[in-house]
Amino acid sequence: MRKPWIVGVLLAGVLLGACQDPASGPRDPAAVPSAPASVSPEPRSSSPGAAPTTHRRSLAPSPGPTSSAGAPGVLYLGDSLAVESRTVLGRELRERLHATYTGAPHPGTTLCDYLEGTGERSLVPAGDKAAALVRARRPDVVVLQFWGNAWGYTPCMDGITHDASPTRYFQRYAADAERLTGQIAGAGGARRPRIVWVLQGPDPITPDRVRRVNALYERQAAASGDLVADAGRAVSPASARYAWTRYLPCTAYERAHPDYCTDPARGRTALHRGDDHLHFCLAPTTSTPRPCPVRSPGILRIAREITRVVGERAGAR
Repeated sequence: MRKPWIVGVLLAGVLLGACQDPASGPRDPAAVPSAPASVSPEPRSSSPGAAPTTHRRSLAPSPGPTSSAGAPGVLYLGDSLAVESRTVLGRELRERLHATYTGAPHPGTTLCDYLEGTGERSLVPAGDKAAALVRARRPDVVVLQFWGNAWGYTPCMDGITHDASPTRYFQRYAADAERLTGQIAGAGGARRPRIVWVLQGPDPITPDRVRRVNALYERQAAASGDLVADAGRAVSPASARYAWTRYLPCTAYERAHPDYCTDPARGRTALHRGDDHLHFCLAPTTSTPRPCPVRSPGILRIAREITRVVGERAGAR
């Protein structure tokens, strides 16, 4: 049982240490039911990443093998949702698109952390800034997956929080999205990579915030000729895009692969653990950030939608 949030910054730090992204306020114990049945481990990627470290240090980028001619090179940046998904997304991109792949997400971060020029006020080291990785890796596609840190735990947000000032929060977030796009484009030069903004799933605490963050991503993508991947829809009820749910009906793939259909007697699968309404990994969180070690339907759904957009649209220039 989670206690009420009394010392916000202190508890935000604890959550970050457990690979929890301080995004949308305190967890509502009534919003999340009991924990799901156990699931089998996620198969290892053919290209293992570096061992995870604490949230203030780099999760070393995970390079992929050389792909066939014409296959996309993909760079994946983001927060703890991206950390837990990085291995599965890399596997999907390699198997389905023969892509080269670099995953360099950092838990607890937001857009400004990946901007060059933030220095010590950022949770992302200089070598992992978006522009630095674009110059080093020369990707065709940069996938950005950010829940939208809303508490101001990230120093580069200058204390701007959604609760205290929604207007300033969205204005700053929009400005950072534009700046990050500009830095990625500048670093790419004549080979400017296509950006794919990942739209987020429902939030049971502040549903309108996620709706507006997603709209901001859509506007930025339209303004700069980039793309969106509505991965959040894949983890939402079919009839209610922004209604949070712990369970969804099993897909045909999940029914054919029982480890992904966690409650087959009811024909449904768990997206979240009972103690975590935000993340999609069905393994308990740990004191160090890590890719999800077990099969988790929500992560696979998100990864496949991102892969679909990269394969069908991001290659067209």
